[in-house]
Amino acid sequence: MIVEVEGLKKAYGDNVVLAGIDLHVPEGSVYALLGPNGAGKTTTVRILTTLTRPDAGKVLVAGHDVVREPAKVRAEISLTGQHAAVDNEQTGRENLVMTGQLMHLGRSAARRRADQLLERFDLLDAMHRRVKTYSGGMRRRLDLAMSLVAEPKLIFLDEPTTGLDPASRTTMWDAIKELVRAGTTVVLTTQYLEEADRLADWIVLINKGAVAMSGTADSLKAQVGGERMELTFDDETSVLRAAELLGGQVNRERRVLDLPSDGTAAHVHSVLNHLEAFRVSVARVSSHRPTLDDVFMAVTADRPREGANA
Repeated sequence: MIVEVEGLKKAYGDNVVLAGIDLHVPEGSVYALLGPNGAGKTTTVRILTTLTRPDAGKVLVAGHDVVREPAKVRAEISLTGQHAAVDNEQTGRENLVMTGQLMHLGRSAARRRADQLLERFDLLDAMHRRVKTYSGGMRRRLDLAMSLVAEPKLIFLDEPTTGLDPASRTTMWDAIKELVRAGTTVVLTTQYLEEADRLADWIVLINKGAVAMSGTADSLKAQVGGERMELTFDDETSVLRAAELLGGQVNRERRVLDLPSDGTAAHVHSVLNHLEAFRVSVARVSSHRPTLDDVFMAVTADRPREGANA
């Protein structure tokens, strides 16, 4: 495990932000932290990256204690925050070379590393342009490239695609997948559930400073429920009559009856035949599996605490 967290706690006065969470991140994986605003995601990342001291708990990153050995932790990690930390007045290449020199790579090595990363993140055509002329997606790619100059074992991405258009977001996802294929471990915080679904090997859903659920995307969806069938009717009388015959959950406004299903055609036929026997007509049938949105809504049904930090 490249990250080991046990009993992590943090409070600001009477406001408990983290109430004792456990995390175990395997090397070479994408580990996603999900949760609403105020859940404790960013505070967790700040502690793991030595920017904030925990009040209690064991926190090891790359085998080093974040409180007793912060310099050793920083030597193994990189952090890309919610806002791109780039110099708008420099070119893309100048930003990368400067970062390399700050990392004590030496001028020649910094230039070589900059050129490697510009190619890797598809920025060669723009490398001599000032960053203030870059699009949002290009700036985020450059920001991620700067985080990789020193080739860290572990990179923290705090909501890396916030504000990006769908095309730029997909490009960033491809870049993150490439990082993992090359052996880098990624700890990702995001509010885009599709992002976690597509990228993460393991997902931890934090709510009110505690781990509410954890697992693979598929296992979390299974915990919320199995396949569902939606029957849509032309009028409210029909949907209410169908509910009397079949049970399920009624949405009167949409005239929809939601039923558990095993997802087979045989079950659909059985339901429709049963309704037809009682002269109840169905306008439309659809089926769906739970999504991470369903998981998120199930866990965060009540509002987060007032005043909680992210």
